Amino acid sequence: MTESTKPHPSDLKTIGLTPFIYCSNQPLFHVSAGIPIGDALSQASDLLFLVKAFAEGAAYDKKNDRHAWGAYFLAAMSKAVIDDVMKVINHQSFTTRNQTQV
Repeated sequence: MTESTKPHPSDLKTIGLTPFIYCSNQPLFHVSAGIPIGDALSQASDLLFLVKAFAEGAAYDKKNDRHAWGAYFLAAMSKAVIDDVMKVINHQSFTTRNQTQV
């Protein structure tokens, strides 16, 4: 594969194979496929900003666990988005490496 045929990172999109938040051992949600990875990572960054704020709130307010649960669910969502993006990046890296070895 030549440099000109490699996909540009801005052309890569989520594959939607990453589940999160399970109920009865079944995923309740999945990352959506087809989201540009830059947009997905930007959203994950926004979610992680909220995770930090909620975790900080939970640390200071011992009487109320709503911040802790909010942080927990937002962290799960963020992790799923990042994991899905990494599947795309790792697949591209594996595909490129195999095609250059042929």
